[in-house]
Amino acid sequence: MLRRGGSSALSGLSLSGLVARSGSGTPAAYTAALGASSSSLSLQGECAHANGCLCTSCCAGNGNPRRGISTAAAADVLSAPRRSRSRAVGHGHGLSCPCDSCAETNSRVSSKRGISSAADSGNRGVVFMAAGEVEVKPIDFPKLELDSMSSPVPSERQKRKCEHGVILKVTTTNICGSDQHMVRGRTSLTGGYMVLGHEITGEVIECGKDVEYIKEGDLCSVPFNIACGRCVMCKAGHTGVCLNVNPGRAGAAYGYVDMGGWIGGQSEYVMVPYADFNLLKFPDKDQALEKIKHLTLLSDIFPTGYHGAVSAGVGPGKIAYVAGAGPVGLACAASCQLLGAAVVIVGDMIPERLEQAKSFGCEVVDIKKGPVKDQIAEILGTPEVDCAIDCVGFEARGCGHNHGTEKPAQVLNDCMEITKAAGGIGIPGLYVTEDPGGVDDNARTGSLAMRLGLGWSKSQHFVTGQCPVMRYHRDLMNAILYDKIDIAGAVNAKVISLEEAPAGYKDFDKGAAVKYVIDPHGTTMKH
Repeated sequence: MLRRGGSSALSGLSLSGLVARSGSGTPAAYTAALGASSSSLSLQGECAHANGCLCTSCCAGNGNPRRGISTAAAADVLSAPRRSRSRAVGHGHGLSCPCDSCAETNSRVSSKRGISSAADSGNRGVVFMAAGEVEVKPIDFPKLELDSMSSPVPSERQKRKCEHGVILKVTTTNICGSDQHMVRGRTSLTGGYMVLGHEITGEVIECGKDVEYIKEGDLCSVPFNIACGRCVMCKAGHTGVCLNVNPGRAGAAYGYVDMGGWIGGQSEYVMVPYADFNLLKFPDKDQALEKIKHLTLLSDIFPTGYHGAVSAGVGPGKIAYVAGAGPVGLACAASCQLLGAAVVIVGDMIPERLEQAKSFGCEVVDIKKGPVKDQIAEILGTPEVDCAIDCVGFEARGCGHNHGTEKPAQVLNDCMEITKAAGGIGIPGLYVTEDPGGVDDNARTGSLAMRLGLGWSKSQHFVTGQCPVMRYHRDLMNAILYDKIDIAGAVNAKVISLEEAPAGYKDFDKGAAVKYVIDPHGTTMKH
């Protein structure tokens, strides 16, 4: 899901690279451009010569007083951050003007949403290439629009203007287990076109004309759900199933198959629509940067884990079982503690993850050793808990001697078995409608062998679906800012560079007890 445009040519030179200065203090590439012929600078036609135009005709000869721009001023403009240049020189430029505003307008033709034509765009992202393979590649610089009409997934094709959106310089963006499902080839996603990533935190560098309250320079958390704020679902607080952002179904997300074609955020820059409604602005940028390893988790896994606990009925004195010790499961376990649970038991089959759960006070169940209910009985003296949360999803494994065999309904059935009558089961773990790698025909269409009769007979209640992040993220932000929870410690957050993302995916797939946080610009290293 890559957007078009964003790169420009000036006699074979990228404007994003015009920063090397000559001895006179003028950018060397710009000086060379000034000496080129007008015809070599023309992109599509004759220059309109608007005030502030940076073409050769308007700026040659150490500045044109009539135009009010000196060579030095032009040098400053070209050395400025990419998204601020058009403001610095004004609009109304011509088709052959080499400023960013005109160049981006003129660069609209690309293949595969711009991956092959974006080498000079000043943006890079993590792109899913094939099962088990991701690469960091040049991608188009974001615009305040969405065009996913070239997507190989028909259900996500749409085109719209997004003047209600903003462009973010990504501060942190996290690798999620949901991304891993796609990378393993367990969804309908085809390779070579999608920028991954739905857990995004960043600084606003450009606002659309319809944005009123979010400002340039704001540091914000981006909920992974994309929501319009206008439909009946959004108005009821069900932002995970917005009706206006995905032509294929209710609900949308960044960088995820069948979720509307929105560009993913594991990149240097990304566009966020409906900014006034979606973004959570941090009240103090310096304080936020000091706690960024914690606050980056507000975009998904902290609210998702918390939602699972809340929807299962976790509260003071409750005994909770959390299936799965991946990042969401660990965030859920920490959330159970925050909500006042008396005992939190975490089940998994990877020793390192179980040790991570124990590190902040959880009891653990190793599913390789046998049935969950028997191990819970050893811990509690009874085989039942008040609440259970499934943080595994459709790639679940069996227990005991079957721990190496995929059994998609295993966790759901375990949760019904161990939860008391009238108890709650939260299901933030992902279940899909199409799984090419499913173990049988039923699993490949999301039809699972659940013992629903057991849950019905015990009057249990179930809560499924995406977490509506906006329901929780402000309160959880305050819990972080006022030191009520060490969520980064609970999930073992580790910052890596954008270049290290492919290795992070491989380690995560092997079961590393780590939440990988990508820092595309090295921002966290400065704080």
